[in-house]
Amino acid sequence: MKSLIFLLALLVSAQGAADGEHHPDSTGQEKLGAIDFPISCSPAAQGEFNRAVAMLHSFWYEEANKTFRRIAESDPDCAMAYWGAAMSLYRQLWATPPTEDELHEGRDALQKAKALSVKTEREQLYLAALDALYRSEEPAYGKRKLAYEQAMAKVLARFPDDLEAAVFYALALISTAAPQDKTYAKQKNALALLQKVLDAVPNHPGVAHYLIHASDNPELASLGLAAARSYARIAPVVPHALHMPSHIFIRLGLWQDAADSNLAAYRAARDYARSNFPGKVWDQQLHYMDYMLYAYLQSGQFDKAETIWRETAAINKTHPDNTTSAYALAAIPARYAVERRAWSEAARLGIRPLAFPWEKFGWCEAVTHFAKGLGAARSGDPATARASLRRLEALRDAAKVANNTYAADQIEIQRLAVAAWLAHADKQDQEAERLMRASADLEDATEKDNVTPGAIIPARELLGDLLLNMRKPKQALKEYKASLQRTPNRMHGLQGAEKAAQAG
Repeated sequence: MKSLIFLLALLVSAQGAADGEHHPDSTGQEKLGAIDFPISCSPAAQGEFNRAVAMLHSFWYEEANKTFRRIAESDPDCAMAYWGAAMSLYRQLWATPPTEDELHEGRDALQKAKALSVKTEREQLYLAALDALYRSEEPAYGKRKLAYEQAMAKVLARFPDDLEAAVFYALALISTAAPQDKTYAKQKNALALLQKVLDAVPNHPGVAHYLIHASDNPELASLGLAAARSYARIAPVVPHALHMPSHIFIRLGLWQDAADSNLAAYRAARDYARSNFPGKVWDQQLHYMDYMLYAYLQSGQFDKAETIWRETAAINKTHPDNTTSAYALAAIPARYAVERRAWSEAARLGIRPLAFPWEKFGWCEAVTHFAKGLGAARSGDPATARASLRRLEALRDAAKVANNTYAADQIEIQRLAVAAWLAHADKQDQEAERLMRASADLEDATEKDNVTPGAIIPARELLGDLLLNMRKPKQALKEYKASLQRTPNRMHGLQGAEKAAQAG
């Protein structure tokens, strides 16, 4: 814990450095951050390579890929340019794994690198680590991610002074941390690695970025606040860098900070999409809209939330059609109805847009059926609630068949909640409480995915609502307080706690 406190202090000093006079770094690009990743390529390639790695650390994958490929064109003997091109296809914290086309493209890039004379042992190890991820003989993505993590551990063990190896290994640890591990062991290991780099390179974009991700949980969130305050200043031209601070702001209930962060990211993403994906909405823009809507709803800025809801309703085409797009398209209308307690409105929700390939994203589709079923159960429409419950059961079972345990559990949390409120509507309060407690306990046992700012409504907060409806204010107050420990400053959690305290 002392090392984590020291990390926090260093980040505060890093923030000050970011706010003050800029000192030239190895990239010569103050708007991307400071990167020094030595490679055995031409001097001209080295500068561009550093810029591309800086983009990679801020998850600006599209631009990183373009830059690495330009390096390969200008310096065909630069094996690490092909490593970078393949690395930019590995979006390791994204909910959606690489597509078959992306896997083929990555393997092709690595084959080109292997055909060259790789000049250093260090570069050979970096290429071998990424090769573990792209192996076609191991179809399970999770196992390949673990193999990459273990291979990066070997790179760092062989070259302990390689700061980039430490940063990439830290990210690999975060990406393979189990959502059920409440010790946060891998996240804490990552924090210790990032501290080493922070001391040497205060303006490193990956350090600030990955510290936020490592701290994106109820226990460690406060340790990420300094990074959240500094990251957007380190890499202000990158949309994702403008957004990432909100992961910590939301964890701490700093709603206006979260809204402002995502508004800046949304504008940057919208401008980027206009130039690169005309006629389509970039998945990152949708992601920022969901986070921004969440913050507006918690701070009572319903007019601004309505603007986002209306903009989402008008969307027909996204780029790409992936989990990030699917989740935001489902979550935004669901949040807008549920957070306003517009239960009849929630009961009328439908899957939109119709042309989107929802059959590929059952976990995301479930969000709509959860809000619809909850709204129907709470507005006197049991038939619609039961239809939603059946669909949630089917989607949960499909996730189990696909061996997606995390998605199955998330859908089950929602299914239990809808079933609980249906039982309450049927005056089966003992069964309703049992079901709702099971939902809350299952949600507490896991962590949210990076694609979401939080549950449409926390299950334990919903349990508090149920107990309050059942005239059990003292029990309700206990659940509201427990929910607020994990999701501080939520508007309805605070209001529910106040009502329960007054009633008790």
